[in-house]
Order: sequence, then C-alpha cells, then structure tokens
Amino acid sequence: MRAVVLHEFGPPAHLRVTDVPAPTPAAGEVAVRVAAAGVQFLETQIRAGTMRGALGGAPLPVILGKEVAGLVTEVGPGGDPALIGTRVLASTTGLGGYAETAVVPAATLVPVAEDLGLPEALALYRYGVTAQGLIRAARVTAGDRVLVLAAAGAVGTVLVQLLKRAGATVVAAAGSEHKLALLRELGAGHVVDYTRPGWTDEARADGPMDVVFDHVGGALGRAAFELLTPGSGRQVTFGFSSGTPLDVRPGELVGRGLTVTGFSAGFLWNRPALARELATEVLDLAVAGQLTPVIGQRFPLDRAAEARATVGKTLLIP
Repeated sequence: MRAVVLHEFGPPAHLRVTDVPAPTPAAGEVAVRVAAAGVQFLETQIRAGTMRGALGGAPLPVILGKEVAGLVTEVGPGGDPALIGTRVLASTTGLGGYAETAVVPAATLVPVAEDLGLPEALALYRYGVTAQGLIRAARVTAGDRVLVLAAAGAVGTVLVQLLKRAGATVVAAAGSEHKLALLRELGAGHVVDYTRPGWTDEARADGPMDVVFDHVGGALGRAAFELLTPGSGRQVTFGFSSGTPLDVRPGELVGRGLTVTGFSAGFLWNRPALARELATEVLDLAVAGQLTPVIGQRFPLDRAAEARATVGKTLLIP
C-alpha cells in the first residue's frame, strides 16, 4: 500500500510517499481503508522535530496520522466480523493514519451515518470533541460573551457554531478578511481582525468578555486576558500556537477575581466512552443540518508536504 513516511525530522519535503506492507490488525484492532486522514498541528511539529517526544520513543521512519475516516476491511483475532464494511471514524494509537490502510483500536470506532460524507465527518471528529469539552470546562451559559481566538481554525470553526447553539454571544477573532467572512457565515455575532492595532477595543465595544478560549498564548492571549470581566471572567487555554505560553501571575487572578483553566483534549480521549458520546453528539448535529463541517484544504497523499492547517480542517485523501 501507499503511505506518507517520515524518514528524518526537518522540512515538509521529508514527508515522502512510499510503498509499504499493509498492516494487519491484532486482537482488539481493526483495519480501516482510509477515505480521509486528518492533519493535526502537532503532527507538523513532530515532522519539524520540535515535538519529537510526542512519538513516545518510536524510532524513525514513521507514518504519522492520528485520525482517520473510512471503511472497516478486516478485524483482528476474536473481533466482530459484523464491523466489516461499516463506515467509521477512528483514532490510531498515534501513528499510521497517513496511509491507504490504517490499523486502529476497535474501541475508538465511531459509526458514521450514510447521509454524512466521511471527509465531512472527519472534519468534525476530534476537534468537535475538543470543542464540546472546552464549552463544558468554561461552564458557558446562555448570554455569556465569549471570545474565540484563532476562530477560523479546525477547533474554532466548530466552537463558534456550538457556542451560538448554546446561546452565547460569540466574538470571533482571526487574521484575514477571508477568515472573518467565514466566521460571519458560521454565526459569530461579531468578528475582529487581531492582526490590526486596536482589535481589543473593537472586541469589547459591547462589553467585556465572560469567557476567552485561547489556543494562541503569547501577546494575543495576554491581550485577550485583559478583556475579561472582573470578578467572573475565565480564560481557557488549550495550546500556544504562537510558540509562547500565556503569561499570567497568580496575583493578577486573585486581584481581579479571574480564572485561567488549562485544558487538554487528551483527558477526554482517555475516557473512550465519553469521547464517543461527544463525537456522536457533534455528528448528529451535522446530519440534522445544524452544524457545518469546514474543510479548508484536501490533498492527495503525494502532496502531503504541502498540507498546512489554515482554515478549518486540512485532510489527506488517499
């Protein structure tokens, strides 16, 4: 089979399509013929060598890829043969998704309805679970004013829509007019370009923020922190794509009565039943036409080196 293999850390050109033996599922696993594989920001960092520890000690060469959508083609020893032919979303153990066939734990399988495309389902899969978890972590209620940084990304595009459904007033921040136009279509009540001077004044034109969702950190995350409502504001930080974590001192939290919460989706995926429940909720909304999957780019395997996370979800299509 064809797969995208990383032979050495470095620039995107180090991702090369190679013919490799098709994997065989062990007990508790199934093989999936991949219709689409998701590209995660973490995987671009692994490829560059800045997050090589995320490989868990696996030696190069490796096939990256955590999330896939496709058809079950084979079950491991003792597995349920009724699974063969079913349309599913699934997570690998961390490697193997950028390929024509991937082996995944059977416990990760999430069925996909026939009236939802597999690429569209994948665009909502792991980041839909993350968005649901974020809303729970921040205790968002109807009427809250919520700022979403990097709102046009894979998590942000789902988060904006779910927040609107929850009755929140959504202020979506992104870095180009194209992205802002998309966020308006997705239901953001107000959009701001955070690359422009004075963006924080625009964001708080109708009042301070009850909640900030921050995947950026650094100066932008800090500027967003200054927008929180004294006494009740809370900021949920779930990454630092700027390369610099959010810098807030404990005394500031106490003095202003604010809360900063760290969030990792890994804790959700360590509870497979909960992750499956949240994923199913998101997929059901999409089937009902109440949630729009946003796929920014699709690339064939032999163009994997060009794949970047820009707007919405980036996919590889074997």
